[in-house]
Amino acid sequence: MAKVCAVFGGSRGIGKAVSQLLVEKGYKVAVIARNLETAKATTAEVGAHLALSCDVSKENEIQRTFKEVEKNLGSVNYLVNSAGISRDGLLLRMKSDDIMALLSINLVGSIQTCKVAIRNMIQQQGGGSIVNIGSIVGHKGNIGQSVYSASKEGLVGFSKSLAKEVAKRNIRVNVVAPGKVESEIT
Repeated sequence: MAKVCAVFGGSRGIGKAVSQLLVEKGYKVAVIARNLETAKATTAEVGAHLALSCDVSKENEIQRTFKEVEKNLGSVNYLVNSAGISRDGLLLRMKSDDIMALLSINLVGSIQTCKVAIRNMIQQQGGGSIVNIGSIVGHKGNIGQSVYSASKEGLVGFSKSLAKEVAKRNIRVNVVAPGKVESEIT
């Protein structure tokens, strides 16, 4: 039986590449994005199994999304958090709405998806794996990206702590911090 993977932010960029690779490896893949049409197009293009829309800044949508994945594909064994936004600007010029959006999507959204995923992984008692996509900008910093950097480096600290919390349950948590990748966001 194929393992089930939920890829949040799976319709573009790194998430799309991850979705495609997981399909090629024989996993059941749910491509999840804010825009359902984009998720459907990617699902068709890479041969994934399910397309769903979800705004990761809304906990109720995350819970609904996991229920849909379970109903259609089975329990989620693997979670990839690739959903993210970039709104560059010097801190003094950034609007509060942009600051909150960056933190809500890039950091809190991943925290919320992990919370739901680990609850399910613990219940199924088979363990699982979570990969959070950070950014090298979180480690190094960059002019005009202070809030983006905070959201991504916050993901590193969160992932390290969560890994220690759930290791006894056979759940792995890792964070990957790539450099600049050619995609629609860059």
